[in-house]
Amino acid sequence: MLTADNITIKVQTAPHSRVSEIDFDNLSFGKMFSDHMFMADFKNNHWGDAQILPYGPLPMSPSTSALHYGQSIFEGMKAYKNDKGEVLLFRPLENHKRINISAERMAMPSIPQELFMEGLRQLVKLDKDWVPSTEGASLYVRPFLIGTDEFIGVRPSDSYRFYIITSPGGRYYNEPVKVLVEPNFIRAVEGGVGFVKASGNYGRSLFPTRLAQQRGYHQIMWTDARNHRYLEESGTMNLMFVIDDVLITPPLGDTILAGITRDSVLTLARDWKMKVQERKISIDEIIDAHKRKTLDEAFGTGTAATIAHISQIGFEGKDYILPDVPSRIFSNRVADELDNIRKGRVPDIHNWMYKIV
Repeated sequence: MLTADNITIKVQTAPHSRVSEIDFDNLSFGKMFSDHMFMADFKNNHWGDAQILPYGPLPMSPSTSALHYGQSIFEGMKAYKNDKGEVLLFRPLENHKRINISAERMAMPSIPQELFMEGLRQLVKLDKDWVPSTEGASLYVRPFLIGTDEFIGVRPSDSYRFYIITSPGGRYYNEPVKVLVEPNFIRAVEGGVGFVKASGNYGRSLFPTRLAQQRGYHQIMWTDARNHRYLEESGTMNLMFVIDDVLITPPLGDTILAGITRDSVLTLARDWKMKVQERKISIDEIIDAHKRKTLDEAFGTGTAATIAHISQIGFEGKDYILPDVPSRIFSNRVADELDNIRKGRVPDIHNWMYKIV
């Protein structure tokens, strides 16, 4: 048993590790899972029964409320091995803040910081051998919270279960992405839940994304629900553009997720005295900048993708090709800087890295 800050975590280790089965030089994303998982229960307005146990199937009643009424939220972060062999997490306290923002909007209980962080720390420490050291790879960490009442009825669950699972993975995108501007389907509406990491947000995106992929695109570029002209997100990523040496990104609100990578990129841009604008940007402005040859860069930011270069934008039957990736100054620089911070090659002046072991 492990105790920290009044949190007692029972530990049941896996009888045999599967880490030797993993080819760390050829990692896909999100398909292989580490030896252990963390679990804690919320019952009678109290968190308890915190434990680490072997990764495996979840016992669940067919009437579990999360399956019927969508009380399901999650987070995503990554653990890295730096050049000294130390294991570190990138900005995990921001993930804790954000999961509680999601929990409040979805009528779910908040997760105490000490429970979140200690579960995270002990789990990643136990499975430290699963953290890749190869370039472009990391240990993806997925905390999630679900309603667990065995009840058929539309109301918030009274009981919840919090899990953390981990997965060694390579790059989410192995090539620059082609995106299609979506003029009909909607990702999020004002007053809705677009700003939280609710499972249903992703479920509703799958059908229009599949239609775009059938046309040769990787992802959708979502527009606002009111006019379908202002750009919001792309797939699972925040959007950024460099036009006339100005970094432009849609402003946060109740339709856009407050991305931690987004915030990190904006922070570095301001550190470098680059002009930054968080404002509405329309597809018409993007097309006009492309025609004037001032659209220098377009990319997505996110935990899974980190920096995903956009190579092509499809809009109203025409494809707009962007400059070659090697020629892009800012997005390449910021991608390298984030990687260097995570690997300990440059000073971590913002204290973003949380050391595990």
